[in-house]
Amino acid sequence: MNYYIVICAHNEEAYIDATLNAVLSQTIQPKKVLVVNDNSTDKTETIIDEFVSGNNHILKVNRSSSTLHMPGAKVVEAFNAGLELLDDQFDFIVKLDADIILPENYFEKISELINSNPRAGILGGFAYEQDSKGVWKLNHPMNKDHIRGAFKSYTKECFNAIGGLKNSIGWDTVDELLAQYNDFSVITDDSLKIKHLRPLGASYNKKARYLQGEAMYLMRYGYLISFIASLKMALKRKKATLFIDTLKGYAIAKKKSLPFLVSQKEGEFIRKFRWQNILNKLF
Repeated sequence: MNYYIVICAHNEEAYIDATLNAVLSQTIQPKKVLVVNDNSTDKTETIIDEFVSGNNHILKVNRSSSTLHMPGAKVVEAFNAGLELLDDQFDFIVKLDADIILPENYFEKISELINSNPRAGILGGFAYEQDSKGVWKLNHPMNKDHIRGAFKSYTKECFNAIGGLKNSIGWDTVDELLAQYNDFSVITDDSLKIKHLRPLGASYNKKARYLQGEAMYLMRYGYLISFIASLKMALKRKKATLFIDTLKGYAIAKKKSLPFLVSQKEGEFIRKFRWQNILNKLF
């Protein structure tokens, strides 16, 4: 299958070499790899240039943005900057972070999953991170049907149906909800073990935690679902401040009456879907 990869990179000199080498080691090679150098101030661009010079299917684009690692709009804007330079002659497109090591058969397996499921929409494996002893351990949300935003593959039909990625915090949750709203499947494969070199949220600040709550408001979760989701995140990461800051973010967004990411009808589907998942885990 033909596929494109867009890699978003901001100050990734410690990791991007490993990420690009993992891409070049794939048993099924991408048709194009677009690396977005997102305002890096270290040696990231120099490393990218080395790969570009030796590989015709690897391209680079430079972009100016904030110097902070932040979830949400920043990474989607970087992805879209790369997307603009690509045509639509692909079967699936991949959003990949620059601190990821994929197994060699990763996209071969993704292709097989797409071919075996006519309603395949978003696909991916599971992230593993090193603990203090250097052991690679699964670090994934409690919902095993969710795919981390650092390594998402979208079939072209699904990507077009959901209108691409939302330029906002919460993009990597709302994409899956809208995929299911449009009758596409979110498919995970636990045999695909991905090494995530930078721990999840390691560089996120308090403002980023507020944005998590803002995302729940923008997706029309409502307060009670947001309360439960915030509590789950805080318990998983063992950080009480995460629960408090997330709910503060929700309250701030509601007070400002920020525009929602989804329509009222889509919001009704999302709340019903979330409640069904909650009830399924309780009973």
